[in-house]
Amino acid sequence: MKLQSLRGFNDVLPSETAVWQHVEQVARETFAAYAYQEIRTPLLEQTALFKRAIGEVTDVVEKEMFSFDDREGMNLSLRPEGTASCVRAGLEHGLLHNQQQRLWYAGPMFRHERPQAGRYRQFHQLGAEAFGMAGPEIDVEVIALSARLLKRLGLRDLTLELNSLGSGDSRARYRQALTEFLDRHVDALDDDSKRRRLSNPLRVLDSKVPQTQAIVRDAPSLLDAMSRDDRAHFEGVQQGLSDLGIACVLNPRIVRGLDYYSHTVFEWTTTELGAQGTVCAGGRYDGLVAQLGGQASPAIGWASGIERLILLMKAQGLNLPDAAPDVVLCPADADSARPLHQVAEQLRDAMPNARIQLSVGGKLKAQLSRAARSGARFAVVMDEAARHDGKVHVKSFAQTEVADESVAIDGLAVKLAARLNLEG
Repeated sequence: MKLQSLRGFNDVLPSETAVWQHVEQVARETFAAYAYQEIRTPLLEQTALFKRAIGEVTDVVEKEMFSFDDREGMNLSLRPEGTASCVRAGLEHGLLHNQQQRLWYAGPMFRHERPQAGRYRQFHQLGAEAFGMAGPEIDVEVIALSARLLKRLGLRDLTLELNSLGSGDSRARYRQALTEFLDRHVDALDDDSKRRRLSNPLRVLDSKVPQTQAIVRDAPSLLDAMSRDDRAHFEGVQQGLSDLGIACVLNPRIVRGLDYYSHTVFEWTTTELGAQGTVCAGGRYDGLVAQLGGQASPAIGWASGIERLILLMKAQGLNLPDAAPDVVLCPADADSARPLHQVAEQLRDAMPNARIQLSVGGKLKAQLSRAARSGARFAVVMDEAARHDGKVHVKSFAQTEVADESVAIDGLAVKLAARLNLEG
């Protein structure tokens, strides 16, 4: 039997990891700019956590979780999303009671769904969660944080779509109006929507079935059912975004796929990825902390798929980083190998931001050919004559660079740093 990766579980190869590291580094720096602290939670949790948090009649719980019984008979699941685990960890370790917390996370999530571009069974998310703050200001902050991350990644032509699900009372009024509307069209609904109109009618608005989508376009709007306080909160979010110059489009059909959302919900969307047009999404989940056994605490967060971000970066033709070495050191003869190894370490000390590779094995012509194929900008060659003079030859692989030159070893780091335009 040929051993290979499972369907929907993808290897990230060396040619791609530089882009992943870039996205992760930009995210870390952006979270730090807002003073969010990292939290790391396990990949495996009790299945009950996700059933209670996400909702038993959602696609995630009903169809998509990887769940199994362990040897002790406990039902476990690979985490399908990050918010529930953050809340569970916050409650378990006393981080949420009468406290404000700003947290972020990154890592793999798992959903058993049909793999396609931008949607995999093991996928990776970046996420932010803020606890203990009820006003619209924190809604604005977490959306601004997502906007800054997308901008720092160089992404453009994205649309911020915004909605409010209101409080429990507002949703109850709307649920009644929506159910009455759906009952009038029940014969035309798909089977999942027929079932959900009784258990969770708001989820019908999130249907991906074209016939059902056409029906719900004429459904009543939740915005019309909101209380005065709910409406004031939503208006405060819109005003705060306007103050920061963040444009948004109101979309009353955004309900998100997880039951814990309330009040503000939002999605950043693009038209450049086909059906997988959402690149970042989230919202408020003020009832989730109490739902999982804690004292009530307001909360809001979002998540963004790394694979989808990278797909969009490629689709928009951004200049993406790679892992090619900056400099390859090539010994022209056997006696140059040892001193050139010392030179390599000296360069790494002097230029910690540069990628320095020592060529091992083969004649000089083969070494230079290998260095050129690797994408290196420079080769540093040491032969017998240069070695005796305390020098090396610096060869450029770029036609726009200055001509090859002989450089003293003592001044090599300064020369290379200048030509590489590196600091340090």
